Amino acid sequence: MHDSLPDTKGSLTPLREFITGLSALLHQQPDESRILAEGGALLARLVARDDWLPDAFAQPHPEYYQQVLLHCDSAERFSVVSFVWGPGQRTPIHDHTVWGLIGMLRGAEYSQPFALDADGKPRPQGEPIRLEPGHVEAVSPTVGDIHRVHNAYDDRVSISIHVYGANIGAVRRHVYPEEGGRKAFISGYSNQTLPNPWDRSKDPAAS
Repeated sequence: MHDSLPDTKGSLTPLREFITGLSALLHQQPDESRILAEGGALLARLVARDDWLPDAFAQPHPEYYQQVLLHCDSAERFSVVSFVWGPGQRTPIHDHTVWGLIGMLRGAEYSQPFALDADGKPRPQGEPIRLEPGHVEAVSPTVGDIHRVHNAYDDRVSISIHVYGANIGAVRRHVYPEEGGRKAFISGYSNQTLPNPWDRSKDPAAS
């Protein structure tokens, strides 16, 4: 697969514990509501601290946001990514087609939910949701799947950790132009290397 980069910022123990915890949850084949509730609690624990994400996976691009793969389950049951938002960067209006959890790690972002009207045009649903560090939100076709996200800041980087119920970089999804219609896309990932949370020699207990 990909080569691994060294851990340059703290221990990756929190990421490893999140991965193993979510794997154990999914092994029980829970329904979606339980995944969103218990998986959301696991993600909240992960983003409650900002000392584990390696710098290599937290770098903004000057023109567009980065979707950086941190882990993909070997059976593609879920994937974990860091979204790195440069100042003022935003997504188009888009869907996911699978369940997802969004945990704010650093900075802040706004998520504006949308729904399609009778003509297939996306219309805002309520006020934008502001996510601050430690906050977790859910998306899915059953609880609301169409939104647009943007960095809340015009002068700093924000980072959120997203978890999806598939290998999200390979999922066929859609963007929704404001004039109506939809366009299919497959996002891929911004990185060619992965972090290595499995090297326990860096754990405090190993010192």
